[in-house]
Order: sequence, then C-alpha cells, then structure tokens
Amino acid sequence: MAERSDSLTVTDNRTGKTFELPIKDGAVTGMEFRQMKTSEDDFGLMVYDPAFKNTAACRSEITYIDGEKGVLEHRGYPIEQLAEESSFLEVAQLLINGELPSKEEHAAFTQEVTTHTFVHENMKKFIEGFRYDANPMSMLISSVAALSSFYPEAGDVSDPASRRAQMIRLLAKVPTLAAFAYRHTQGLPYVYPRNDLSYPANFLSMVFNINEPDYKPHPVLERAFDVLFILHADHEQNCSTTAMRGVGSSHADPYTALSAAASALYGPLHGGANRMVLYMLERIGTKDNIPNFVEKVKKKEELLMGFGHRVYRNYDPRARIIKKLAHQVFEITGVNPLLEIAVELERIALEDEYFVERKLYPNVDFYSGLIYQAMKFPIDFYPVLFAIGRTAGWLAQWREMLEDKEQKIARPRQLYVGNSTRDYVPMDKR
Repeated sequence: MAERSDSLTVTDNRTGKTFELPIKDGAVTGMEFRQMKTSEDDFGLMVYDPAFKNTAACRSEITYIDGEKGVLEHRGYPIEQLAEESSFLEVAQLLINGELPSKEEHAAFTQEVTTHTFVHENMKKFIEGFRYDANPMSMLISSVAALSSFYPEAGDVSDPASRRAQMIRLLAKVPTLAAFAYRHTQGLPYVYPRNDLSYPANFLSMVFNINEPDYKPHPVLERAFDVLFILHADHEQNCSTTAMRGVGSSHADPYTALSAAASALYGPLHGGANRMVLYMLERIGTKDNIPNFVEKVKKKEELLMGFGHRVYRNYDPRARIIKKLAHQVFEITGVNPLLEIAVELERIALEDEYFVERKLYPNVDFYSGLIYQAMKFPIDFYPVLFAIGRTAGWLAQWREMLEDKEQKIARPRQLYVGNSTRDYVPMDKR
C-alpha cells in the first residue's frame, strides 16, 4: 500500500504531465492549477464554480456549520447555548473579538454601543426625503451608506482604533436607522434612542412607543428580539457576507461595505425568504388544503418555502429555537392564525418520504415571519430586522478579512465564451 500524504495527484491528460497538489485544511489552492498548461502561451487551468458551490474564498475562525448534522457554532460555541444563555451584544463581542467578554469588558462595550445610538439630525431629513411608501430596506441601505459622509476617518481601514470606532457606531446606529425607516413608512414621528433600555428594548421603543415617557416592551418580546438578533448574527459565507467581504476588500469604508451587504440581503432569495413563507401559508389558507398543496409541490406546480437550505441537509438548528420562541411570543400577542397551518405543514413534510429523501427540513425563515407578523411588523420590514442582527456578523467578517494577510482585492476570473477577434463593420454596411 502506498504511503498516504496530504496531497492530490492529478494527471493532465492533455499533456500527460502529473502534478502533486498539497491539501491544507481540506482544500487545494486554486492557484495550484495554473501550472497546468498546454503551451507557454497558455494562461493555465482554472476552476469553474458558478455561485461558489464548492469554493472556499477565505479561511475563517468565526462560524462553523456542519450541514449534514445540523450544527451551527460561533467561535466554537453552539448556537443553542448562545440563544439560551447569552445576549446579542455579548454574541457581537464574541464574533468580533474572538472570545466571550468578561463582566467588565461586556459592561464597557454595552455602554459604548448605548451611547452611540443617536444619529446626526441631518439623517432625519435624509430619511424624510423618501416617499411615504418607500421600501424600508431601501431606506436602510441608503441611510447606512450616507453615514460614511459623517465619518470621513472611516476610510482609513488600516487603523485598528478607527475600525473599532466604526464597528461600535454601526452596531449602535443600524437599529436607530431601521426604526426611523419604520416610523417614516407609518407616518409617525421619530422616537429617539433611550440609554436606560437594553439593545432590543431600545429598538422596540423606537418602533412602537406612542408618547409613553416610561415605555418598556413586554419582557418576553424583549427577550424574543434579543434571541432573534442572535440567531441572525452570522451564518458563514452567505451572499450578503460575501458582498461585505468583496466590497471591503477594495478598502471601502465599512458603511459603504455594509450597505452593499444589506443590498444583497434585500433579495427575496436571501433576507426576503421569510416573506415568501407567509405568502405561501396565506395561499394555502386552511389545514384542509395542505394535502393538495403538498401534491402540487411534488408535481413542481408549487414551491415549498421555508424548507431546505443551501448548506443544511438536516434540521436548521435555528429553526428549532425559533419554533419554541414563536409559541412564547404568541402567548403575549395572541396566536398567529397561520401557525396552525405551519405546524401541520411541517408535520406532513417531515413524515413524507418525498421530502425526507430530499432532506428538506424547516429553516430559520419558516417561523420567524410568523413572529414578526404577530408583532404587527409589515412584511416589507422583515429584511430590515434580519439586517440588524446580521450587522454583527458582517462587521466580524469585515475585520477578519482586513486582518488576513492572504486576502487581496476580490477579483474572480471568468471563462470567456464570446466571439473571437473580428473586424469592426461600419454602420452603413451592417
């Protein structure tokens, strides 16, 4: 038996040459293939992988996912434990700094974030410039990008102190901008942040407070939002995180990069997925219609939204937590009438051989929209709520990318399949 080594032996059948490629961390470096050429003029072999289905673009220590086993960990800590025991701001510290903070470190960090929640008064005028029916996500994307004009020093991304200051500001101000966007769409006066409230309570106050000086949200709803922010905080190299890293790799300021990440999240295939779940449940209408709907799904006449995931081939661990959370929230808000349909649809799908064979399990979007709807948030606002939590992960990924000496400006290759060289034809001869 040949001696084993951490390498891959490849024979290029075009030339008959054999190459030994080193394997590190379970991957082969793409540049290793460039040495495989058919001639001196040959650029070298490339790897074609549309949508990055099997390409690692970075090394990361932030989030680990085992899609086959349904495992999600942040810096080694299971998401179940963080959702049960931690707070969003503590998880944000963990993601950004790499370790759980001490009591003193967490108190100082919380104080910093709390005292940076206010935005310049000109931002109110900026948001007021949008139409009353503007999508709140487009308002958030634009206002976050506009923040960069208030902090020109943010462009110096090589300065650790400046990077940290901008991360604190973004964690603090994104909920404020989100709440202002909500109030604008509802035709309500803006509510300023309050330093005496927790991170989730302050957000709920800015959204729902109607002239109550001592407004405090119900403790169950306050905790529910803290957990929801935790569950959305980071999820490895998804579309929006890739946008954050890609734009950040050009050394654009973090406000611009985060605006780009939020733009990616805006899409219905990413941050808008929970809206599609609600549309599906409303279309089903009643429990009696579920069997007919399931048959249409099998015939590819309908889409089963909220099930399956690009990464998970098992039950999304976040979905289990949100399902439990939904029942707690409904005890306060009243039961969402769509819950009965959702629970029955989940039961049937998890028992049906068609879905079991395809490993289609509920994901994080299946129940989150039900919670938001029960709390009277408009459907267009759901991606904004997603973005508040994901801000922590985007910033952690941005910092890691900047401090990674292997990273350069993002610049994928392409396979050109267009016309070969040809002569220009004057317009009167075409």
